[in-house]
Amino acid sequence: MNSTPLNTLGMPVQPPLQSIPASITSLADYVRLAREHLEAGAWAHIESGADQYLTLAHNRAAFDQIRLCPQALADLSNAHTRQALLSEQLQWPVLLAPVAYQQLAHPEGELATARAAMAMRTGMVVSTLSSHSLEDIAQTAQTASQELGRSGPLWFQLYQQATREYTLQLVRRAEAAGYTALMWTVDAHIKRSSYPLPPGVEAVNLRGMPQQRHSADLMSEQILFGTDLARHAPSWDDLIWLRAQTRLPLIVKGVLSPQIAARAVDLGADAIVVSNHGGRVLDGAVSPLEMLPAIRAALPEAVPVLMDSGVRQGTDVLKAIALGASAVMVGRPQMYALAVAGMLGVAHMLYLLRAELELAMAQTGCATLADIQPQLLVR
Repeated sequence: MNSTPLNTLGMPVQPPLQSIPASITSLADYVRLAREHLEAGAWAHIESGADQYLTLAHNRAAFDQIRLCPQALADLSNAHTRQALLSEQLQWPVLLAPVAYQQLAHPEGELATARAAMAMRTGMVVSTLSSHSLEDIAQTAQTASQELGRSGPLWFQLYQQATREYTLQLVRRAEAAGYTALMWTVDAHIKRSSYPLPPGVEAVNLRGMPQQRHSADLMSEQILFGTDLARHAPSWDDLIWLRAQTRLPLIVKGVLSPQIAARAVDLGADAIVVSNHGGRVLDGAVSPLEMLPAIRAALPEAVPVLMDSGVRQGTDVLKAIALGASAVMVGRPQMYALAVAGMLGVAHMLYLLRAELELAMAQTGCATLADIQPQLLVR
């Protein structure tokens, strides 16, 4: 019996490249090549969306339906992409979104991603479901920053656990390891997931904690409602409790409603991430991009609004900022680039995205992020 892992092409999984081919000039090229470097089941898991994948497709369509109006003759002599966000300095308005189980793409997983983020002065949000410990990832990022003389914000994404005691354990570990913000995800506690993790890949941060799993039983009186999974879903009381437990900035991720965003800020959230979890949790959901203006308008100007789900080009970043985003996050592209070329791949993917953003800003006459306004967009 052949135990060699096969990719979706039916061929043996290719090892990560040691250099970047000249043929890789966009994030789409990393998607194309990643099929060769990922085991078929891992590829299917990374690419998956809810039900019929309608939300997944709509996330991209929302970006593609917007055109840009070029603006010539702008003074770009002092152009830059810097901004302050939650008292930290971003060199450019893109962060690496929390992506689980990065060892599915590369043996070094999140450690390679952390080194790439620091090398490219990019913020990274580490998932509760990381395949390396949150402490090891933070230490790797800190070491890379010292060696390279470069750094970016390092935040921790928090999934609510079965009890507040276990949730608080994660908060305290993140604080002790040096993370500078918490990103509490509220939209993915209840979602379908049938992918069995391969040997050697696990949620190492949750070792020793009870796992909230729901198994369907045709003869059960309850399907979802009435189960522990539903009873333990994040609530407003949990937000109030979590806000009281930490002095770190608290970001609420997974919001698509202006009313929910406003109430979250009223109860202590310092920032909002407009997100539909990359189209993974509810099919037929609105896209974050189309809800972004209303959510931005519902919040005080000083409250940062981030977004993710569907960002694949520098022009996407510009469009999101024009519609009210302070910054955007990219998720799946991390896994594509990681699979193709490890740390080098992630760094190069970020370089390409930043180069595209700067080109888009130059073509639309924007010397700073503040110059990116809705007037540049045509539907």
